[in-house]
Amino acid sequence: MAEQPAAFEQVEIAGVKIELARAGDGPTLLFLHSVDGVDPGSQWFRLLAQRFHVIAPWHPGFGHSELPGDRFRDVGDLALFYLELVHELEIRDAVLMGASFGGWLAAEVAVRSAAAFTHLVLADALGIKVGDRESRDVADVFAISQEELTARAYHDPGRRTRDYSTMSDRDLLGIARSREAYAYFGWKPYMHDPTLRPWLRRVRIPSLVLWGESDGIVTPDYGRAYAAAIPGARFELVEQAGHYPHVEQPERVVELVTAFAHPDSALAGVGSTSEER
Repeated sequence: MAEQPAAFEQVEIAGVKIELARAGDGPTLLFLHSVDGVDPGSQWFRLLAQRFHVIAPWHPGFGHSELPGDRFRDVGDLALFYLELVHELEIRDAVLMGASFGGWLAAEVAVRSAAAFTHLVLADALGIKVGDRESRDVADVFAISQEELTARAYHDPGRRTRDYSTMSDRDLLGIARSREAYAYFGWKPYMHDPTLRPWLRRVRIPSLVLWGESDGIVTPDYGRAYAAAIPGARFELVEQAGHYPHVEQPERVVELVTAFAHPDSALAGVGSTSEER
Protein backbone atom coordinates (compact mmCIF):
# COMPACT_ATOMS: atom_id res chain seq x y z
CA MET A 1 0.00 0.00 0.00
CA ALA A 2 1.42 3.40 -0.93
CA GLU A 3 2.33 5.77 1.85
CA GLN A 4 -0.20 8.56 2.33
CA PRO A 5 0.28 11.91 4.04
CA ALA A 6 -1.58 12.65 7.24
CA ALA A 7 -3.46 15.85 7.82
CA PHE A 8 -4.62 17.52 11.01
CA GLU A 9 -8.24 18.50 11.23
CA GLN A 10 -10.37 20.03 13.93
CA VAL A 11 -13.46 18.18 15.08
CA GLU A 12 -15.96 18.84 17.83
CA ILE A 13 -16.87 15.88 20.04
CA ALA A 14 -19.44 16.26 22.82
CA GLY A 15 -18.97 20.02 22.63
CA VAL A 16 -15.16 19.82 22.89
CA LYS A 17 -12.97 20.98 20.00
CA ILE A 18 -9.94 18.78 19.41
CA GLU A 19 -7.35 18.23 16.70
CA LEU A 20 -6.76 14.82 15.13
CA ALA A 21 -4.72 13.30 12.35
CA ARG A 22 -5.90 10.64 9.90
CA ALA A 23 -3.95 8.65 7.34
CA GLY A 24 -4.08 5.32 5.52
CA ASP A 25 -6.78 3.18 3.93
CA GLY A 26 -6.55 -0.12 5.81
CA PRO A 27 -8.48 -1.40 8.82
CA THR A 28 -9.12 1.32 11.39
CA LEU A 29 -6.71 1.85 14.28
CA LEU A 30 -7.44 4.44 16.98
CA PHE A 31 -4.12 5.56 18.46
CA LEU A 32 -3.98 7.30 21.86
CA HIS A 33 -0.76 9.22 22.32
CA SER A 34 1.79 9.70 25.09
CA VAL A 35 2.69 13.08 26.56
CA ASP A 36 4.63 13.94 23.39
CA GLY A 37 1.43 13.89 21.34
CA VAL A 38 0.84 13.13 17.66
CA ASP A 39 3.46 13.58 14.95
CA PRO A 40 2.08 12.55 11.53
CA GLY A 41 5.51 13.09 10.00
CA SER A 42 7.25 10.55 12.22
CA GLN A 43 8.50 7.27 10.79
CA TRP A 44 6.31 5.39 13.24
CA PHE A 45 3.11 7.12 12.13
CA ARG A 46 3.90 6.81 8.42
CA LEU A 47 4.67 3.10 8.69
CA LEU A 48 1.49 2.45 10.67
CA ALA A 49 -0.55 4.30 8.05
CA GLN A 50 0.75 1.87 5.41
CA ARG A 51 -1.09 -0.93 7.22
CA PHE A 52 -4.06 0.80 8.87
CA HIS A 53 -6.42 3.72 8.59
CA VAL A 54 -4.97 5.56 11.58
CA ILE A 55 -7.06 7.99 13.60
CA ALA A 56 -4.89 9.81 16.13
CA PRO A 57 -6.56 12.56 18.20
CA TRP A 58 -4.83 14.99 20.51
CA HIS A 59 -6.38 14.38 23.92
CA PRO A 60 -8.46 17.21 25.40
CA GLY A 61 -6.06 19.68 27.02
CA PHE A 62 -3.02 18.39 25.11
CA GLY A 63 -1.43 20.18 22.17
CA HIS A 64 -4.07 22.56 20.83
CA SER A 65 -7.14 20.58 21.84
CA GLU A 66 -9.63 22.25 24.11
CA LEU A 67 -9.93 21.33 27.81
CA PRO A 68 -13.21 22.29 29.49
CA GLY A 69 -11.92 22.24 33.05
CA ASP A 70 -15.33 21.96 34.65
CA ARG A 71 -16.06 18.67 32.82
CA PHE A 72 -12.74 16.80 32.80
CA ARG A 73 -11.34 15.86 36.20
CA ASP A 74 -9.51 12.58 35.67
CA VAL A 75 -8.51 9.93 33.16
CA GLY A 76 -11.93 8.30 33.56
CA ASP A 77 -13.48 11.44 32.08
CA LEU A 78 -11.10 11.24 29.13
CA ALA A 79 -12.08 7.60 28.61
CA LEU A 80 -15.75 8.52 28.44
CA PHE A 81 -14.88 11.31 26.02
CA TYR A 82 -13.22 8.78 23.74
CA LEU A 83 -16.27 6.55 23.83
CA GLU A 84 -18.22 9.59 22.62
CA LEU A 85 -15.61 10.13 19.89
CA VAL A 86 -15.96 6.50 18.80
CA HIS A 87 -19.73 6.95 18.57
CA GLU A 88 -19.66 10.28 16.73
CA LEU A 89 -16.97 9.22 14.25
CA GLU A 90 -18.76 5.88 13.75
CA ILE A 91 -15.63 3.87 14.50
CA ARG A 92 -16.28 0.12 14.28
CA ASP A 93 -14.18 -3.06 14.19
CA ALA A 94 -11.09 -1.06 15.07
CA VAL A 95 -7.81 -1.74 16.83
CA LEU A 96 -7.44 0.35 19.98
CA MET A 97 -3.80 1.21 20.69
CA GLY A 98 -2.22 3.44 23.30
CA ALA A 99 1.34 4.29 24.35
CA SER A 100 2.49 5.35 27.83
CA PHE A 101 -0.19 7.77 29.14
CA GLY A 102 -2.26 6.87 26.08
CA GLY A 103 -1.93 3.20 27.03
CA TRP A 104 -3.42 3.97 30.43
CA LEU A 105 -6.21 5.80 28.69
CA ALA A 106 -6.79 2.93 26.22
CA ALA A 107 -7.07 0.49 29.14
CA GLU A 108 -9.63 2.76 30.83
CA VAL A 109 -11.64 2.87 27.59
CA ALA A 110 -11.52 -0.92 27.16
CA VAL A 111 -12.78 -1.72 30.67
CA ARG A 112 -15.78 0.55 30.07
CA SER A 113 -16.66 -0.69 26.60
CA ALA A 114 -14.77 -2.56 23.90
CA ALA A 115 -17.81 -2.94 21.65
CA ALA A 116 -16.21 -0.92 18.83
CA PHE A 117 -12.87 -2.70 18.99
CA THR A 118 -11.50 -6.03 17.81
CA HIS A 119 -8.07 -5.83 19.47
CA LEU A 120 -6.29 -3.89 22.22
CA VAL A 121 -2.59 -2.97 22.06
CA LEU A 122 -0.83 -1.33 25.01
CA ALA A 123 2.75 -0.07 24.66
CA ASP A 124 4.56 0.65 27.95
CA ALA A 125 1.25 1.73 29.48
CA LEU A 126 0.96 3.60 32.75
CA GLY A 127 -2.12 3.41 34.94
CA ILE A 128 -2.00 0.52 37.42
CA LYS A 129 -0.54 0.00 40.89
CA VAL A 130 1.70 -3.05 41.19
CA GLY A 131 3.77 -2.55 44.37
CA ASP A 132 2.73 -1.56 47.88
CA ARG A 133 2.01 2.01 48.92
CA GLU A 134 5.68 2.62 49.74
CA SER A 135 6.92 1.39 46.36
CA ARG A 136 7.24 3.64 43.31
CA ASP A 137 6.01 1.83 40.21
CA VAL A 138 6.43 4.79 37.84
CA ALA A 139 9.50 7.02 37.83
CA ASP A 140 8.77 10.56 39.03
CA VAL A 141 9.26 12.37 35.76
CA PHE A 142 8.65 15.75 37.42
CA ALA A 143 11.49 15.35 39.95
CA ILE A 144 14.39 14.41 37.67
CA SER A 145 16.44 16.36 35.17
CA GLN A 146 15.73 16.31 31.45
CA GLU A 147 18.97 14.38 30.94
CA GLU A 148 17.97 11.65 33.39
CA LEU A 149 14.46 11.52 31.98
CA THR A 150 15.83 10.99 28.47
CA ALA A 151 18.22 8.30 29.72
CA ARG A 152 15.37 6.47 31.44
CA ALA A 153 12.98 6.80 28.51
CA TYR A 154 15.25 5.68 25.64
CA HIS A 155 17.48 2.70 24.99
CA ASP A 156 19.59 5.07 22.89
CA PRO A 157 19.21 8.57 24.42
CA GLY A 158 21.02 10.06 21.44
CA ARG A 159 17.95 9.38 19.30
CA ARG A 160 15.95 11.90 21.31
CA THR A 161 17.15 15.42 20.63
CA ARG A 162 15.00 18.51 20.63
CA ASP A 163 16.12 22.01 19.83
CA TYR A 164 13.45 24.22 21.32
CA SER A 165 15.09 27.31 19.87
CA THR A 166 14.10 26.22 16.35
CA MET A 167 10.43 25.58 17.17
CA SER A 168 7.56 27.90 16.39
CA ASP A 169 5.65 29.63 19.18
CA ARG A 170 2.65 27.47 18.31
CA ASP A 171 4.64 24.25 18.71
CA LEU A 172 6.14 25.43 21.99
CA LEU A 173 2.69 26.33 23.29
CA GLY A 174 1.44 22.85 22.36
CA ILE A 175 4.33 21.23 24.26
CA ALA A 176 3.67 23.38 27.33
CA ARG A 177 -0.06 22.61 27.28
CA SER A 178 0.62 18.87 26.93
CA ARG A 179 2.94 18.82 29.93
CA GLU A 180 0.44 20.80 31.98
CA ALA A 181 -2.39 18.41 31.05
CA TYR A 182 -0.15 15.40 31.76
CA ALA A 183 0.37 16.67 35.31
CA TYR A 184 -3.28 17.63 35.68
CA PHE A 185 -4.58 14.17 34.87
CA GLY A 186 -1.73 12.11 36.30
CA TRP A 187 -0.57 13.89 39.44
CA LYS A 188 -2.75 12.51 42.23
CA PRO A 189 -2.60 9.61 42.62
CA TYR A 190 0.60 9.63 40.64
CA MET A 191 0.14 8.12 37.16
CA HIS A 192 -2.32 5.41 38.11
CA ASP A 193 -5.96 4.69 38.85
CA PRO A 194 -6.21 2.59 42.04
CA THR A 195 -9.33 0.86 40.70
CA LEU A 196 -8.04 0.00 37.21
CA ARG A 197 -6.02 -3.17 37.78
CA PRO A 198 -8.84 -5.35 39.17
CA TRP A 199 -11.23 -4.12 36.45
CA LEU A 200 -8.87 -5.17 33.66
CA ARG A 201 -10.63 -8.54 33.87
CA ARG A 202 -13.44 -6.83 31.91
CA VAL A 203 -11.23 -6.61 28.80
CA ARG A 204 -12.60 -9.43 26.67
CA ILE A 205 -10.93 -8.78 23.34
CA PRO A 206 -7.53 -10.11 22.21
CA SER A 207 -4.87 -7.98 23.88
CA LEU A 208 -1.18 -7.40 23.23
CA VAL A 209 1.09 -5.72 25.78
CA LEU A 210 4.31 -4.42 24.21
CA TRP A 211 7.23 -3.32 26.38
CA GLY A 212 10.64 -1.85 25.69
CA GLU A 213 13.32 -3.99 27.34
CA SER A 214 15.23 -0.87 28.48
CA ASP A 215 12.26 1.08 29.86
CA GLY A 216 13.42 3.02 32.93
CA ILE A 217 10.08 4.78 33.44
CA VAL A 218 8.04 1.60 34.03
CA THR A 219 9.98 -1.66 34.01
CA PRO A 220 9.17 -4.79 31.99
CA ASP A 221 8.04 -6.47 35.23
CA TYR A 222 5.37 -3.78 35.52
CA GLY A 223 4.36 -4.64 31.95
CA ARG A 224 4.17 -8.34 32.79
CA ALA A 225 1.87 -7.52 35.71
CA TYR A 226 -0.30 -5.46 33.33
CA ALA A 227 -0.56 -8.38 30.89
CA ALA A 228 -1.31 -10.84 33.71
CA ALA A 229 -4.32 -8.76 34.77
CA ILE A 230 -5.91 -8.90 31.28
CA PRO A 231 -7.50 -12.26 30.45
CA GLY A 232 -5.49 -14.05 27.76
CA ALA A 233 -3.20 -11.09 27.06
CA ARG A 234 0.11 -11.66 25.29
CA PHE A 235 3.29 -9.92 26.45
CA GLU A 236 5.99 -8.97 23.95
CA LEU A 237 9.38 -7.58 24.97
CA VAL A 238 10.82 -5.27 22.31
CA GLU A 239 14.60 -5.32 22.21
CA GLN A 240 16.73 -2.18 21.95
CA ALA A 241 13.84 0.04 23.00
CA GLY A 242 12.90 2.03 26.07
CA HIS A 243 9.62 3.62 27.12
CA TYR A 244 8.65 4.44 23.53
CA PRO A 245 9.29 1.26 21.52
CA HIS A 246 7.21 2.56 18.62
CA VAL A 247 9.63 5.49 18.32
CA GLU A 248 12.91 3.58 18.70
CA GLN A 249 11.86 0.42 16.84
CA PRO A 250 9.04 1.55 14.53
CA GLU A 251 9.37 -1.21 11.92
CA ARG A 252 9.41 -3.92 14.56
CA VAL A 253 6.43 -2.54 16.47
CA VAL A 254 4.33 -2.03 13.32
CA GLU A 255 5.04 -5.63 12.28
CA LEU A 256 4.07 -6.89 15.74
CA VAL A 257 0.84 -4.90 15.79
CA THR A 258 -0.09 -5.94 12.26
CA ALA A 259 0.74 -9.60 12.86
CA PHE A 260 -1.37 -9.55 16.03
CA ALA A 261 -4.41 -7.75 14.64
CA HIS A 262 -4.25 -8.97 11.02
CA PRO A 263 -2.00 -12.06 10.93
CA ASP A 264 -2.52 -12.69 7.21
CA SER A 265 -0.75 -9.47 6.27
CA ALA A 266 2.50 -9.50 8.24
CA LEU A 267 5.27 -11.67 9.59
CA ALA A 268 4.76 -12.60 13.24
CA GLY A 269 7.22 -12.08 16.05
CA VAL A 270 9.89 -10.11 14.19
CA GLY A 271 12.75 -9.13 16.50
CA SER A 272 10.89 -9.67 19.76
CA THR A 273 10.69 -11.97 22.71
CA SER A 274 7.19 -13.33 23.18
CA GLU A 275 5.84 -14.34 26.58
CA GLU A 276 2.39 -15.80 25.97
CA ARG A 277 0.31 -17.23 28.78
